Amino acid sequence: MSKLTLGSYPHMLGFEQLERLLERSAKSGNEGYPPYNIEQTSDFSYRITLAVAGFAEQDLAITVEDRQLVIRGRQGDESDGRVFLHRGIAARQFQRMFVLADGVDVGEAVMENGLLHVDLTRSRPETVVQTINIKKG
Repeated sequence: MSKLTLGSYPHMLGFEQLERLLERSAKSGNEGYPPYNIEQTSDFSYRITLAVAGFAEQDLAITVEDRQLVIRGRQGDESDGRVFLHRGIAARQFQRMFVLADGVDVGEAVMENGLLHVDLTRSRPETVVQTINIKKG
């Protein structure tokens, strides 16, 4: 079986970058931690919500790198001499990545009741009509 690529469609030009983004997204290997929701809050806005119970604001970092929203969490080891008989709440680090389309901007991030909310907005697309003159050769 051959691999289906956007290059298989000759009328779709200039989508090589989209294909690379899809491949990179498939290889990111995000595991299931932390769990998250993505909701559409209006026609041009979204909200990503991550369950980050146990993390403080200073334990989290949000960056945009090469059109990817990257959310990282790292907790310090704050045992302070405590002796755990059972430790079921792991203080593990994580990294979640979301590929952003052109025109999607990251707004504010809010921490509330163990949930991290990150708001995104998409700019309204402009309709462009262009007339191309034909020159005599």
